This record gives sequence, structure tokens and C-alpha cells, in this order.
Amino acid sequence: MCLILFAHQVNPRLPLIVAANRDEFYARPAASAAFWQDHPDVLGGRDLEKGGAWLASAADGRWAAVTNYRDPAAAAGGRSRGELVAAYVTGTAGPRDYAATVEAESQSFPPFNLLLGDCRQVVYMSNRSDPVTRIVPQGLYGLSNHLLDTPWPKVAQARQRFGTLLQSEERSLVSGLFELLAEKQCAPDHALPTTGISVEWERVLSAPFIVAPGYGTRASTVLVFRDDGSALFEERSFAEGGAPADTRRFEFAATALPAGLR
Repeated sequence: MCLILFAHQVNPRLPLIVAANRDEFYARPAASAAFWQDHPDVLGGRDLEKGGAWLASAADGRWAAVTNYRDPAAAAGGRSRGELVAAYVTGTAGPRDYAATVEAESQSFPPFNLLLGDCRQVVYMSNRSDPVTRIVPQGLYGLSNHLLDTPWPKVAQARQRFGTLLQSEERSLVSGLFELLAEKQCAPDHALPTTGISVEWERVLSAPFIVAPGYGTRASTVLVFRDDGSALFEERSFAEGGAPADTRRFEFAATALPAGLR
């Protein structure tokens, strides 16, 4: 997953709104969003190579999402980043308790950014930041393949567009978020970050929605928790070249939303 936007306690009717693109090699097998057979209270897509996930939610209102931190010099190997999401949503720990467990072993994973939430609070972690863990205050945020709110062009522009949608009614908001996630415009060369890869790849990866040979945006997801305790999870999947492949929409009850958010 290479772009995540989220609004935490900004819209009183929708205490959590997440919009995200997952970018991956098309050769890596994955399952589209569904309730997991081995954990029927967990909803999300699934990596079929390592068994992890990039964005998933549990029926009790806990959710998690992960991106890689782009560092070509980092050693290959280590545990799968998707494990961090799967272990959280299939467990029972809250965000801070789970983060404390992950922090103790964070260097056994490749460079990562991890978001953990339960509607009331959001925790951000990265094994490339100091401190590794921090509580995220109320607000609107963007994350790609650097640290939280690093103003890469696609993060800054998508975050600004997200802000203009926040007071829309839900249907327009969700539609607008998918339009935002589908933006294929690359950043101009003078605005590209320098992360140790070629300028050609920096250019390709600067778009919110990526289309490249063998690699690209494979899923766009919007997750919304409402103040009445219900939730929406909608995912649109894409084939190589960006062609639409599948749309899945789920409504469920977030059974453990804190008092005052129901």
C-alpha cells in the first residue's frame, strides 16, 4: 500500500474515514476484500504469498494499514510487513498495547509504516522514525512511503483534496475519495522526492494511482466508521494496466465503538 489518507475525529458524523491505494507487483497473488474464513470477524484483502494484509478491519472497530518505507539500501528479507496488520486485527489488543509489542521487535521487519486504530485513537509506527511509536491527534493525515505527513506531491495534493470533501454527505464523499485515488497525473520533475531510485521510477511512483509494466495500483479502498456504530468498507480492484477488475462493498456493525460514537 503506497498511499493512505485518513481523517481522525474530524467529521462528527464520520469519526474515522480512511482512503487508500495498494500498489504491488501483479505477479504477487492476493485475495480481494472479504471476511476471512479463518477469522470471520475480520474484513479485508489478503496477501496469498505470506498470509498478511495491507488494510483490514475487525468487527469490533479495530483497523490497521501498512506501507513500506522506501529505502533501496535496506537489506532484503525479514518478516512480512503484512503480518503486522493481520496479527493486530485477528488479536484482541488495543492500539497502544499492540504497538508496544511490535516496537520490541520492529527491526526484524523491512522498513515499514503502520497505522493502528480503534475509532477512538490512532497510533502511528515506523521502524525508520524516532520515536518508533506516537499517538496521532485528531486531524487529517496522509502517508505514502516515507514518514507520516511527509509532503511528497501526491500526499500533499491528495490530503488537500480530501479536506475539501470532508463535509460532503457520505455518498458524495466516498465517490470523491475514489476519484482522488484514481488520479494518474505524475508530479513534475522538480517536485519529485529523492529516495535512491531512478528519476524515471520516482516519476512513475509520484502519481496517486500507479500504472507501470508489471507493477501498479491493484486496489483502492475506502473505510468509513459512522457515529451510529455502523461501518462501510468498499474496495475496487484493478488488473494490470489499471483496468477495473472487481468492486466489493460491505456494511457491518463496529460492535465495540466507544460510548459517544454510537
